[in-house]
Amino acid sequence: QVRMKWKIAKMLTKTSVDGSLRALRTLRLLVLVSLCVFISVSAASSPAQEEDSAMENIVTEKKAEESHRQDSADLLIFILLLTLTILTIWLFKHRRFRFLHETGLAMIYGLIVGVILRYAVQVPRDTIVVSACFVNSSPATMLLNVSGKFYEYTLRGEFSANDVKDNEMLRKVTFDPEVFFNILLPPIIFHAGYSLKRRHFFRNMGSILAYAFVGTVISCFVIGLLMYGCVTLMKHLGKMGGDFFFTDCLFFGAIVSATDPVTVLAIFHELQVDVDLYALLFGESVLNDAVAVVLSSSIVAYQPQGDNSHTFEAMALLKSLGMFLGVFSGSFSLGVATGIVTALMDYVTKFTKLRDFQLLETALFFLMSWSTFLLAEACGFTGVVAVLFCGITQAHYTFNNLSPESQDRTKQLFELLNFLAENFIFSYMGLTLFTFQNHIFNPMFIVGAFLAVFVGRAANIYPLSLLLNLGRRNKIRSNFQHMMMFAGLRGAMTFALSIRDTATYARQMMFSTNLLVVFFTVWVCGGGTTQMLSCQRIRVGVDSDQENSVNGSERRSTKQESAWLFRIWYNFDHNYLKPILTHSGPPLTTTLPPCCGPLARFLTSPQAYENECQLKDDDSDLILTDGDISLTYGDITVSTDATGARTSGGLATDDLDRELAYGDHELVMRGTRLVLPMDDSEPPFTDHLRM
Repeated sequence: QVRMKWKIAKMLTKTSVDGSLRALRTLRLLVLVSLCVFISVSAASSPAQEEDSAMENIVTEKKAEESHRQDSADLLIFILLLTLTILTIWLFKHRRFRFLHETGLAMIYGLIVGVILRYAVQVPRDTIVVSACFVNSSPATMLLNVSGKFYEYTLRGEFSANDVKDNEMLRKVTFDPEVFFNILLPPIIFHAGYSLKRRHFFRNMGSILAYAFVGTVISCFVIGLLMYGCVTLMKHLGKMGGDFFFTDCLFFGAIVSATDPVTVLAIFHELQVDVDLYALLFGESVLNDAVAVVLSSSIVAYQPQGDNSHTFEAMALLKSLGMFLGVFSGSFSLGVATGIVTALMDYVTKFTKLRDFQLLETALFFLMSWSTFLLAEACGFTGVVAVLFCGITQAHYTFNNLSPESQDRTKQLFELLNFLAENFIFSYMGLTLFTFQNHIFNPMFIVGAFLAVFVGRAANIYPLSLLLNLGRRNKIRSNFQHMMMFAGLRGAMTFALSIRDTATYARQMMFSTNLLVVFFTVWVCGGGTTQMLSCQRIRVGVDSDQENSVNGSERRSTKQESAWLFRIWYNFDHNYLKPILTHSGPPLTTTLPPCCGPLARFLTSPQAYENECQLKDDDSDLILTDGDISLTYGDITVSTDATGARTSGGLATDDLDRELAYGDHELVMRGTRLVLPMDDSEPPFTDHLRM
């Protein structure tokens, strides 16, 4: 029995092992069959996937090529606009038409192209609307998973339901507002400072500062208060479709207070209008833009504590005031420092040969000038203020270190960039009237804005002129005041500040209204400049480089009026800063104490010794009332006391006046001889003596 049981167990074990082996073979066979089927299916589907991927790449390449062509066509539109503007300018100058300036022409051509793009050209937008995606905020970039592939999309702004189906061409010709601030504005502002005629600017410096700083603040608050009353009335009448707070009204007053009388100044320059009027208007517009930018930034920074950010709070007001002073002074310091650094970099050329490579010298000057704007913006300051005072500083110091070829190149380069950028902006203004997607035109707000702008300009000019005339010997006449009131045009800066932020209802309405204000002032006020000059009987044909148009007593009073502000500064600048930073000015060995002889010899360039007897200083006429100054002409010495009276010997007073107006004369000041060159256009004084 035991043997039988063992045999049965052995047979059962063998049977189970055989079954396991058969099951394993069957499993292996199934796995092999599955693999074969998977491989065959994959092999069959891979050509289709590769074909789909290839088609997708082809479509992507075609879209990229179409986008490239579209962008080229958009830029070509603006190039053609500028070309057409230049040709029309030539025609106007050839025919002596002055009723419309080049900026007005650029705006008209922009309007025409905007109408064509809006209503005649239709390019459908390739857009897929997905309404099932819900997020709590609007991220700047978004990664989207499309069939296993991730695509990155950037935020362009809020669109309404109608905008989704709008013309693609209109979206293409709408530029990023930062393009205006970082690319187009810097050359315009820098050119204003670089081309500043310091002699006439400094003679009227006190009045210019009053109009630019005090007047801009007055204009801002007058316009803001009037617009707040208009907005309040609109709310009571149910004409307001969104929020519009008092801070918004002040912001509108700040940005619309930025004057840009480019049209008027061009006509002034062509007709050679009175130099004092030109200096007052040009100086105010140069500094006024800088003040308006900082003032608008300070108003935006007004943030009271608590939930309601639009209530009055003294601490928040003081913080905004402190920000205004801090940002302006910081931007001013940065611009001056950058200009001095550029002069120091060119100071190295006083001992090296970089001046021999004019292309490198011009390129370095250009890059340092442009980087001032970007450096100020990156540091949290205002680039407009920084680049303006950088231009003034470089014109005063760095320009003297450049080679003659680089001096001509830099002047022409920034003049060209200013011309192209300014006309581009005005062309884009006309285009934007029809291509901007979120215009809000409120008739009541527009009428109130026009009235507020003119009242604000009047509150700026007339009261300040009355106060300034109390201390001026050369009074600002009433016809000058009327002309300055009429010439308060709005332009590139107002447009750039308006378009920078159009996210809210209030900002969109401000932008649309500011466009109309710019159009009206450029076309009507700019076009009527010649007629206004005739109506006010303002003299024209005055050469700004000649002093013979002003009699001796007026010249002495004007110089005495301006010299007291700059006598100390001029002496310090002429005796110490210019010899260190430029080739002009007396050698430091003649102005520093004897104990500083080694340092003076090290800091003074060899050319300063060569030019010691042939120095040229554009600001020397500002201090002729200093008691330490005397004029020498041959054997004749003319001394000037603090009151402006002169004592002389050898010639009559009339002859001396003619001598100072026409002849070469030397300025002797504390041992420094300064030869002031005679304009070739004037008759020499020796001819007068022969007569």
